[in-house]
Amino acid sequence: MENKSNDATPLRPQGERVLNAALVEMDLNKFINQIRQETTWKDSDHNSITIFKSDTLRIVLMGLHEKSILKTHTANAIISVQVLEGEIKFTAEQQIVSLTKGQMVALQPKVQHSVEAETESFFLLTVAALAK
Repeated sequence: MENKSNDATPLRPQGERVLNAALVEMDLNKFINQIRQETTWKDSDHNSITIFKSDTLRIVLMGLHEKSILKTHTANAIISVQVLEGEIKFTAEQQIVSLTKGQMVALQPKVQHSVEAETESFFLLTVAALAK
């Protein structure tokens, strides 16, 4: 397995991190603090950082300001959303689920869904590639 990493950029000066290796350590509190310090967080309604990426799995830490919305969209893979901080409203298939710290949902591929932050919120989005 070839190790994959990400380099720092002007928008993400603390961006250097390992994305894929035999073992990838992820300090979620550190990443949340990093997101809160970035210009993108200060200038927009949300920010995210990919913390693991392989051919079959991707884990993204997402942060949304209070009342921010991720508009209706679909994913071509199975996803899960796990709330780390705050409260979100997750809508899919005419169902609305309120999620707080420690709660999560999983969703089958190609199901339309949206996310609204009731309060400033952070959650893990996990995207699992479909078996070929």
